[in-house]
Amino acid sequence: MLYLKPIINGVGNYYIEAQTRDAKRTDLIVDYRGEQFAVELKIWHGNEYNERGENQLLGYLDYFHLNRGYMLSFNFNKKKEMGVKTIRLGGRTIVEAVV
Repeated sequence: MLYLKPIINGVGNYYIEAQTRDAKRTDLIVDYRGEQFAVELKIWHGNEYNERGENQLLGYLDYFHLNRGYMLSFNFNKKKEMGVKTIRLGGRTIVEAVV
């Protein structure tokens, strides 16, 4: 949030754990210059947990009528694979970054 706030300052807003109509909570929604971005934040607990996060994000994309979403995974393993990848799921695009 420290890096995001100065970028959108005066041009957009962000919402942390915004509640949807079906009582689910998104991690982060950013409104910036007329566009909306859904961001899912996860701590790495293995591939199965990661896949659940991707599916959760797909649900948010459906809810907000978006075609692209972002997932940021924090991996504290010593032998982690860091980087950014783009994946297609259910006709939607997820940009996933592992740090």
